[in-house]
Amino acid sequence: MSNLHETILYVKEKSITKNLEFFKKKLDKKTKVIAVVKAYAYGLGDINISKILEFLKVDAFWVADFEEGISLRKNGIKSVIIVANPGVKSTSEIIKYNLEVTIYNLRILKKLGNLKKPLNIHLKFNTGMNRFGFSFSDIDLIIQTLEEFPLLNVVSICSHLASSDKENNDDFSILQFDKFSKICKKIDAKLDASTYKHILNTNGIIRFADQQYNAVRIGIGLFGIIDNQEIKQVCKLKTIITQVRNISRNEFVGYGLKFKANKNLRIGIVPFGYADGLDRRLGNGVGNLYVNNTFCEIIGEISMDSCAINLTNTNAEEGEDVEIFGENILITTICRKIETTPYEFISKINRRIKRVYI
Repeated sequence: MSNLHETILYVKEKSITKNLEFFKKKLDKKTKVIAVVKAYAYGLGDINISKILEFLKVDAFWVADFEEGISLRKNGIKSVIIVANPGVKSTSEIIKYNLEVTIYNLRILKKLGNLKKPLNIHLKFNTGMNRFGFSFSDIDLIIQTLEEFPLLNVVSICSHLASSDKENNDDFSILQFDKFSKICKKIDAKLDASTYKHILNTNGIIRFADQQYNAVRIGIGLFGIIDNQEIKQVCKLKTIITQVRNISRNEFVGYGLKFKANKNLRIGIVPFGYADGLDRRLGNGVGNLYVNNTFCEIIGEISMDSCAINLTNTNAEEGEDVEIFGENILITTICRKIETTPYEFISKINRRIKRVYI
């Protein structure tokens, strides 16, 4: 039960609802919404998040691998689940659990075709990111291969934007849109199937809604962990002060003797460290935690399971609440300090941390 835990990651269901509504206002009514819940729903808990989003009637879920898809199925998710990287060793499980797959090369296409089983597939194309994806020049061979395997049903054509959040890279995004348009036109001319198309991600929807085609993929935007005042961060992470101590001038705090007090201080020990997901770069005065209406500097090196904060300017005592992030400390603010992305930061929150859905 949550009252047994001192460190809790809270997720507000109502905020997820409002964020989804924000994106839907930018989309045509018939545009499909594919919710990206890979990597444990960016650390927020894929099963519970998917149940919330299924209730809100998203059209499909996007996961990274077959195990994530199976976990959702075993926990009652009935909607379409698309596996982004199926590989070739998990084919029997993909069929068994009625998963759909993204195909990005001929090796996987032929492997799945040779199963002689009905399977919905999604063709992914590279338009400039140079990660996963077929090339434009592969289309004729793809069509020829699909003719050999009539049980493979092409449901969608997709690609991925490399820098949709960076205005100074808009020329590159426009180039990607142009390439994707040409791919879609050629596929439509050759493939006798009704496919939907999707290239837009969270920032793509916000900045390039005219390129929505008839489907989009929304991930971190659903959780409000981006720089946009119209959507709200849905999560907050709270813990407590487990020990308060007074240290004298010239005493040290933490490993490596990195912090030496230049005056008498009152410090608090917090049971949350780098193994829990607190980036070590936030130590030594870079980051803050919020205690008693005060931003308290993280001092010394962050330990595996704890960190120390400066309580000198507060009256905080042992057992008082500590906000690691939430209403007062946004994840995007933390990430700017250490030059990382919200994706990396939030997905590293350890699964041992209790999640509570409000």
